[in-house]
Amino acid sequence: MGETESLRHWMSGQIQAPAFTPVAPLVEKLRELHGAGVAAVLMYGSCLRSGDPFDGLVDLYVLVDDYTSVYERRWQAWANWLLPPNVFYLEIEVEGRPLRVKYAVLSRQDFAAGVGQWFHSYLWGRFAQPCRLLYGRDPDTADWISERLVEAARTFIRRTVPACSACLTLPELWQKGLRLSYRAELRAENAAARAQQLFDYAADFYQTLTPPLLRELPWTTQCENGRYCFAIPNATRMIAKAGWALRFLQGKGLSLLRLIKSLFTFQGGVDYIVWKLERHTGRKIDVPPRARRRPLVYGWGVLWRLYREGVFR
Repeated sequence: MGETESLRHWMSGQIQAPAFTPVAPLVEKLRELHGAGVAAVLMYGSCLRSGDPFDGLVDLYVLVDDYTSVYERRWQAWANWLLPPNVFYLEIEVEGRPLRVKYAVLSRQDFAAGVGQWFHSYLWGRFAQPCRLLYGRDPDTADWISERLVEAARTFIRRTVPACSACLTLPELWQKGLRLSYRAELRAENAAARAQQLFDYAADFYQTLTPPLLRELPWTTQCENGRYCFAIPNATRMIAKAGWALRFLQGKGLSLLRLIKSLFTFQGGVDYIVWKLERHTGRKIDVPPRARRRPLVYGWGVLWRLYREGVFR
């Protein structure tokens, strides 16, 4: 078995570890809502890290065959194709407790492109991190997802290494890349603190995943005492850093557009956005009643005020 195949096999075992029992009804509800076009359901995010699906919102990605087959309303399929993903809110009762989920709908085609071809880090930055496969339609689907997750990590590393110093450790590599990814979106969290937290949560995962992918890099690599040094041309480094600068600009715009779209697809979208900002900043955020009623008309002033106050960057 080659190194790439071994890595895919290892990833398959990682994502198919036993799932949280309470989330099983969520999966069934999603398959009921979106039909036979659902190919897989992936869990990631804070509830996966905490091990408590009742703490906050469960973050899921629902991978589908195509958009037209999973929506009753054509405009939703069009919006999902134009600016993927669509994000929805769902709440069900499990074991007598409310279980809340934020789930994103994405086609298999867009998922494959997002982890390997997209310029922006929106998908490959997320799925280079640990996730869990809650549902896969068949073994081939699970294998396909494992390959895509390895590809996400490969993309992450190839676009992060040239933007780093010439020599670094694996923790430094991942924390640098995670900081860059966070800064390329509108985020309330402190990027450096969150990057440290994410690496510490899954240090063993990154230590296993990274060395084989580093050996694939086209640049001469030396490793001594856990420190990697890369012989990367200065022009390549300049291009990589310029690429991240463009991602910062692109990402802010895309984040804002997705935020606007979520007001249509996300029930209680304004309340969710406020809750998320308050959760990550510890600050009380007041939204005028008229901005709640007509966020697309009156919400801009609130967003600009929060941005100037540093609530998100």
